[in-house]
Amino acid sequence: MASAFSPCHARLRGSTCLQVILVGLVVPAVAGVGFELPALPYAFDALEPHIDVETMKVHHGKHHAAYVAGLNAAGAQRESGKAEAVALAELQADAPRRGVAVRNHGGGHYNHALFWVNLVAASTSTEPSPDLAAAIEDRFGSFEKMQQEFEKAALGRFGSGWVWLGVKPDGALTITSTANQDNPLMSGLEYPVESMVPILGLDVWEHAYYLKYQNRRADYVKAFWHVVNWMKVSRNFENYAKRGKPVPPTPTGGGHAMEL
Repeated sequence: MASAFSPCHARLRGSTCLQVILVGLVVPAVAGVGFELPALPYAFDALEPHIDVETMKVHHGKHHAAYVAGLNAAGAQRESGKAEAVALAELQADAPRRGVAVRNHGGGHYNHALFWVNLVAASTSTEPSPDLAAAIEDRFGSFEKMQQEFEKAALGRFGSGWVWLGVKPDGALTITSTANQDNPLMSGLEYPVESMVPILGLDVWEHAYYLKYQNRRADYVKAFWHVVNWMKVSRNFENYAKRGKPVPPTPTGGGHAMEL
């Protein structure tokens, strides 16, 4: 007969046990839960005319949703009770070592989740905080020169991928780009990527712009600046990246009309 402290009933011997023994006590094992598609913190048409409503519906409701489904199908889970945005950010570093599916879908989920919360309606005027503005000036010489370097990286990424503004381990800002759904938080990428904590990313996959801009990626990249939420990007910089912490993709601190 199983003892009072046995983790399994006698009839469950040989099967997976759902409890563990710790200092003579029965403690339930930590359950894992899947990831979910986050709601947008604004309406689908909020970014018009720079990013059109049809693109937003397909990009968020189809493409991003597919990455979430793929990540769950790959068996990736987060601890029950841990904030999803935090768990998703923490997943990125080891994603390449966990297989192609987790790398592609885990990166796709994180990249898009961060992308959405860094955007805001063009009618909402925002600008970098004094702290971020000073860092941009120090690294690039001016805000306009940062934009030029970012745009050059976006147009230079052949095929599908992302371009990023972020903070290097030495605390300086830099710009890099990644292929497919990779991001600079991932360790062990097989091509050169600047090590950084990204604070702002731009999706340059064709699905992000083709319905409105067709093959005019340069026009899409220019339009992007009209909808960047610098209030949110500044918070990413000050609260996370400067401290070497990956940015959890939440709308908190972005001044959005709806906070999740």
